[in-house]
Amino acid sequence: MPATEPKQLPAESDGLDIQAELEEVERALKEVTLMIEQSQVEVNKLTQRNAAITAHLQQVQNQLDQTPVQEIRMAYDSALDAQQRLFVMRGQLEKLQSDQAHLQRYKALLEKVRDQVKDGGMAQSGGGLASVEMIVNAQEAERQRLSRQMHDGPAQALSNFILQTEIAMRLMDVDPEQARDELDNLRVAAMSTFQKIRNFIFELRPMMLDDLGLIPTIRKYVEAFKEQTGLDVNATISGTERRLEPYLEVMIFRALQELLGNAARHSQATVVKVHVDMGDSMVKVSVDDNGKGFDPEIVQQGRSLGLKLIRERAEMLGGTFEIDSVSGKGTRVTFTVPVQVVEKANLTKT
Repeated sequence: MPATEPKQLPAESDGLDIQAELEEVERALKEVTLMIEQSQVEVNKLTQRNAAITAHLQQVQNQLDQTPVQEIRMAYDSALDAQQRLFVMRGQLEKLQSDQAHLQRYKALLEKVRDQVKDGGMAQSGGGLASVEMIVNAQEAERQRLSRQMHDGPAQALSNFILQTEIAMRLMDVDPEQARDELDNLRVAAMSTFQKIRNFIFELRPMMLDDLGLIPTIRKYVEAFKEQTGLDVNATISGTERRLEPYLEVMIFRALQELLGNAARHSQATVVKVHVDMGDSMVKVSVDDNGKGFDPEIVQQGRSLGLKLIRERAEMLGGTFEIDSVSGKGTRVTFTVPVQVVEKANLTKT
């Protein structure tokens, strides 16, 4: 499966670097296009099979009194298996189509940067900021699309599946207690999965980031993260709460996600403190944990891609990035981004 997460754009590299990346993306596009064609054929076959099995199940349901118990159970099991296979295959096809669209957008973005390099546009003042904005916006557009797709696809399908189990419970009048117990367990599992998908949607793209802004989203995310991980996570906000440019709010929120995720996955921490200072000219974010700590040199050596990307994006925006970590004594990661650049951008738009 081709990787769909784009590499950091080689904004300061020459045309050969970008051309090599373009060729890699084109190869990935060919591969994913072939897989889409094969998956579409399989979906068509499964759709026909599902229709035939569903028709047979309908006949069985219309003749429950005359149909042997074993045949009823087999018809129900076949229908459920066919639905699940089709559901999984459609999900795979949608994922491949998503990968294809993502790669196509990344290819177009690379071509645009290549043309800018040829024209000397990346060397102009503000070129770095424009590049960061393009990267973040391209990635977030894909996350938004995936979020809507998850809501309208698997989430809705699971909701319908819960209703189907309730209907099936009424049909299974042979050994009703056992049938009810099994189907009730299935319904509980489906409802649990449905909640997980809702959480996944929030992870992909919290809609409140667009509607309410950075600070309310951080508060909501920290509470959800605390509940999901069991860590003692506290967030404090200082300074003047206000909206920032969308791409800057996204950059800060994604960086905070990465830092909290690192604390939960790697640090063995029990307490995490988040502080966001909305200063007049600078936004400062720090994440403190009481975990096992690590050697900050791993960022310099490129072994922590997430931290490296936070550093690069903060510094490209004119900010700073610092790690204070000692083995066995926890970690503090701090980054800042200037907001005067954003305010000037706002003034040029009005």
